[in-house]
Amino acid sequence: MTCPASAVAQTIPGPIRPGFGQPDFEQQDVSSARPNAYVARKIPAEGTRVPVPAELEELLRIGGTPDSLETLRRMEDQHRLVAERAAKCTVSVRIGAAQGCGVLITSNGYIVTAAHVAMRPGKRAVITLSDGRRVTATTLGMNRHVDAGLIRIDPNQDFGKPWPYASLGKSNNLVPGMWCVAMGHPGGYDASRGPVVRVGRLLDVEPNVIRTDCALIGGDSGGPLFNLAGELVAVHSRIGNDVADNLHVPIDHYDTSWERMAKGEAWGHLPNFKPTLGVTGKKSDPLATINYVSPNSPAEKSGIEVGDVIIEFGEKTISDFESLRKAVADTMPGERVPILLRRNGSTIRISVEIGRSGD
Repeated sequence: MTCPASAVAQTIPGPIRPGFGQPDFEQQDVSSARPNAYVARKIPAEGTRVPVPAELEELLRIGGTPDSLETLRRMEDQHRLVAERAAKCTVSVRIGAAQGCGVLITSNGYIVTAAHVAMRPGKRAVITLSDGRRVTATTLGMNRHVDAGLIRIDPNQDFGKPWPYASLGKSNNLVPGMWCVAMGHPGGYDASRGPVVRVGRLLDVEPNVIRTDCALIGGDSGGPLFNLAGELVAVHSRIGNDVADNLHVPIDHYDTSWERMAKGEAWGHLPNFKPTLGVTGKKSDPLATINYVSPNSPAEKSGIEVGDVIIEFGEKTISDFESLRKAVADTMPGERVPILLRRNGSTIRISVEIGRSGD
């Protein structure tokens, strides 16, 4: 299935964050109130942004360690407030057998996620909302340089009601030490559990990636990372083996890449995360004939042999080796792709798991 730019362009909502990062409520000083008094303060009816008590303002802006038991309790209540609102817009994303997460950011159903979760433009996805309801969606574009992807829920599934959505924050003012709340559906949606909440801190902040100590696991990819004000500041990307190896896409990248992604464009690849099949062929050959198969490559492991002619790669018809190269470049490492090939007059169908190169 394809995702024509002309069809998608008609649904582009325009700038997604006018007044980006600005609070839509008035801050109130409750420093003299009882510990849980701020829970009853005015909270916006839409979005995930929540008021921040005066004594937590510094922890919001620059991080640090709570200096009293009362402050620690306030932080706990603040995390709960953020998690309650964030859970409503944190969704499970399933594309084929692959499972990931995403977060709604507009009332008309746009979802930001990781590029490797969305895979490629025009894919059909099943979205599971926090209440267990399932809806269909279509993947749009992705900036693979930073692992940012975009999905939109297909129209006419909301019964005339707006979708819950996250309030957008900024990522250009983040610093190590800030507290954060990570949401996700590790292992897939579980009705008895709902979205899972993890609290952590920012360990490293760079223009293209944020590192935290949030305890994320498989299935959390594409889920949201919020600050203490309930603002979405990043999206989960690569999940490491160590608790400190979790990487996130800064939210500002979705803003700068918004128009291209909304039109269904896909470009780039992560450093050391370039998809590879492990075969070579001649550009001058009128067919996609395999001349060489790299040892221990995805191609060899799947059974591709020298002399095979690739006819189809996933959903794409292959006409020559250059079209095969482009089709492989449009995948993600770890993705399993069906291949149709011709060998000695016979047609054979196999499946290959795309590898990654260090380029």
